[in-house]
Amino acid sequence: MRVLAIAIANLRRMLRERSNIFFVFIFPIAVILLIGVQFGGGVDPVVGLVAPEQGGLAGSVADAVRASEEVDTRDFDSEEALVKAVERAEVQAGFFIPADLREVVARGETAEIGFVVRPDGFGPQLRAVVASAISKVMQPVGAAQFATAETGRDFDTALDQARALGVNLAGIEVETSTVGEALFPPTLGRFDLGASQQLVLFTFLTALTGSAALILSRKLGISQRMLSTPTSAGTIVAGESAGRFAVAFLQGIYIMGLTWVIFRVDWGEPLGAILILFVFSAVGAGAGMLMGAVLENDQQAAGIGVVAGLGLAA
Repeated sequence: MRVLAIAIANLRRMLRERSNIFFVFIFPIAVILLIGVQFGGGVDPVVGLVAPEQGGLAGSVADAVRASEEVDTRDFDSEEALVKAVERAEVQAGFFIPADLREVVARGETAEIGFVVRPDGFGPQLRAVVASAISKVMQPVGAAQFATAETGRDFDTALDQARALGVNLAGIEVETSTVGEALFPPTLGRFDLGASQQLVLFTFLTALTGSAALILSRKLGISQRMLSTPTSAGTIVAGESAGRFAVAFLQGIYIMGLTWVIFRVDWGEPLGAILILFVFSAVGAGAGMLMGAVLENDQQAAGIGVVAGLGLAA
């Protein structure tokens, strides 16, 4: 009972410190949210486009991009508005379809379709997706230009014939397969990987920086006063260890539960995940007790705990 009482006292001390409330309960969730939003999977990039009214060759190009499953599209009224949206990261890329696209290619000239993207985004991938969608529409155009140049036939007639012949042509079927085992399962959610990483990180950080509380108890004479009571040194050490463990373990349970509710993070088998967390918390608590016994300054312990926690979490 005395071990439990000491552990509960340490837990209360942690909760009464307002800065601990932020770093133990709020900060980890904020980091998981930030990492999931910035680097998590399941991102649907948005491509903005400036296109003329429906119909015609330009309208067909715009419809082809809109029909792409890899990106979402958003229409803009002007090139200036689209460029500003790309600069502000409201859309990941943008392209402009000239209104005279049909007239340009009918004259046998090369049409230019503008494309803008931020340098810090995944522009090359989006450009490939947009180019693939556009090429499906523009392939018959090349054949129609060739037929018009060689036979003198009307461009629209040659284009209609090229499209009709293209429907009957056999396409190229591409199959992809993963050799060996995939690094991540296909069902990995947007926040799953970041949540598991931050759980391990904060488990060690909290346990190791908690060594400062042990040093502070010694400096304030709390440990000496406990020894003056009918409490053995072993009971005090066990109680302090249980306190370090309880803080790390409860924080881990909190992170697992809240991320499952808010972000739908899949932690796998619940019992297995809790057992792994139990082991990590015990290792962190033991390392925190060692630091608290060796170091003499609580500020020094907090600094070393952050560095050591980062290393152990890695």
